[in-house]
Amino acid sequence: MTTRTFLAALLVSATVTTVAQAADLRIGLQEDPDALDPAQGRTFVGRIVFESLCDKLVNIGPDQSFVPELATSWAWSGDGLKLVMQLRSDVTFHDGTPFDAAAVVANIERAKTLPESRRKSELASVETVAATGPHEVTFTLAKPDATLIAQLSDRAGMMMSPTAAAAKGLDLAKEPICSGPYRFVERIAQDRIVLERFAGHYDAANYHFDRVIFLPIPDTTVRLANLRSGDLDMLERLAPSDVTGVKADANLRFASAVSQGYQGITVNTANGPRSETPFGRDRRVRQALSLSLDREVINQVVFEGVYAPGNQPFPPSSPWYDATNPVPARDVERARALLGEAGIDRIAIEMQAANNPVQIQLMEVIQSMAAEAGIDISIQATEFATMLEQQSAGNFVSTQLGWSGRTDPDGNIHSFVTCGGGLNDGKYCNEAVDALLNEARAATDPAVRKARYDAAGKILAEDLPIIYLYHQTWLWALDAKVEGFVPYPDGMIRLAGVSKAE
Repeated sequence: MTTRTFLAALLVSATVTTVAQAADLRIGLQEDPDALDPAQGRTFVGRIVFESLCDKLVNIGPDQSFVPELATSWAWSGDGLKLVMQLRSDVTFHDGTPFDAAAVVANIERAKTLPESRRKSELASVETVAATGPHEVTFTLAKPDATLIAQLSDRAGMMMSPTAAAAKGLDLAKEPICSGPYRFVERIAQDRIVLERFAGHYDAANYHFDRVIFLPIPDTTVRLANLRSGDLDMLERLAPSDVTGVKADANLRFASAVSQGYQGITVNTANGPRSETPFGRDRRVRQALSLSLDREVINQVVFEGVYAPGNQPFPPSSPWYDATNPVPARDVERARALLGEAGIDRIAIEMQAANNPVQIQLMEVIQSMAAEAGIDISIQATEFATMLEQQSAGNFVSTQLGWSGRTDPDGNIHSFVTCGGGLNDGKYCNEAVDALLNEARAATDPAVRKARYDAAGKILAEDLPIIYLYHQTWLWALDAKVEGFVPYPDGMIRLAGVSKAE
C-alpha cells in the first residue's frame, strides 16, 4: 500500500470509528449519492440507499420476477389501458403520515410534474392516476405500456410522505421521509449517510440493525482495507483484481451476481456549445473511437476477465441481446480511415471519468488504444456526483459512465437515447429511434418488442451516442460474520433477513 493510500485508509478508518456502534451495519459505497429524492435521483449508489429508506410499490426477486411490496397485487384491463393496484393498509411514513391510495396519487403526480423530475419519461404513458378506494389505485394509460410495472419497481414507484413533499419541495432531498425499514438521520456530503431502524415498519422484525451507515469511499483499495480492519461490514463493487484475495480470506465472504446493465461512453451530441466538436457532431469520429478499442483486452487487463465485453445496452445473457450485432473486433486501420473521411488526421477529445482507481485504469487503457488510431483522449477525473451535474448541464464532451440495468429492457435504453429522455444528457435525437422504442414500450408481445429493440439497436450502432464497452458482474465483499445477504442482479443491497453474528 502506498503512503498516500495508507493515510487515506487511516482517515476513513477514523471517520468510521466516530459513528459506528455495536448494532450498526457499515457499508462502503464507491461514490457519494446525488439527491436523496427518488424523483430527482439518478445514481446507482443512491438506489442502494433508497432500498433501505424508501419502500416501492413493487420490488424484484433474485430471479428478476416482480414481487409485491407496498402493492399487494395488481391486475391489467383487457385492453392494457388500466392498471389496478391493491395496497397495504398497515404502512406509515416516517413522519406519521398514513400510506394510502391518496399518497400514491400524490407521489406519481409529483414524479410526472415536478420540473426537476427524472421520472417523467418513465411515467409518460400514465394519463391519470386515481384513488379508486382507500387502498386501491388505478392507473389509466394513454396507450399500452409493457414497462410500467418495471418502472414502479424502481424510483418511479418509491413512495415519499406527501405531507413532507408539500412542505419541503425540493428540500425534501436534504431530509427524505419515506416508509422503508430505516429512516433518515443525517447526511454529511462525501462522508456518510446515517439511517436508523424504523420501529413502525410493517416488517420491522425482519431488520436487525439499529443503524445503517453508508460511507462513500471511492478508492477500492481503501474500501477493502477498511473492511479487513473491521471498520466496514460490507462493501459494494469490489475490484475484480481483489476477488481472489477476498475468497482466500477466512475473515471475509464473497458474493456476486451478473449485472443487468452496462458501462460505456456517453457523447455530447447536441447539449449546448460543448457538443460542437467533430466527436459530438460526426458519427464517423465516434465510430473510429469504437473501432480503436479492443473490448476483450480491456476486460482481461482491467477486470481480470470477470466482466463481459459489450456493444449493446443489454448483456449477452439477456433475452433482449441482438446476436446479429456482435462486439466489433478492433480495427485501427479502419478507425484511421473513418477519421480521414471526416477530414481529420488527429483529434483531441476530453473525457470525464469517476475518480476511482478502477475507472482511471480503464480510461488509461482506452487512452492508449485510441491514441494508436489518432485519437488523443484527455482524462478528467471527477467526483461522481459532480460529474453527473456537469453532464446534465451539458458541460462535457464525453463521459465514461454506466448504468446498473433494469429488469425490463426499456429501462436500459429509452431514457438515454429518445429525444426527450430524462437521462439523455447528450441530447441525441433520432425520430426513427424514438418511433421504434415507443412501439416497443406499447407492445405486449415479446417477439414484437424484440424486433423493435433490434431495429433501434442497428441505428444506434451507427450513430453511437453511447459507445458501449462492457457489462459488469456485481461483486461484494462482506465480513464473514454478516449472514443472510442475498445478491441480486440489480446490484442493490437488500437488508431483510441480514444479521451479524457477535
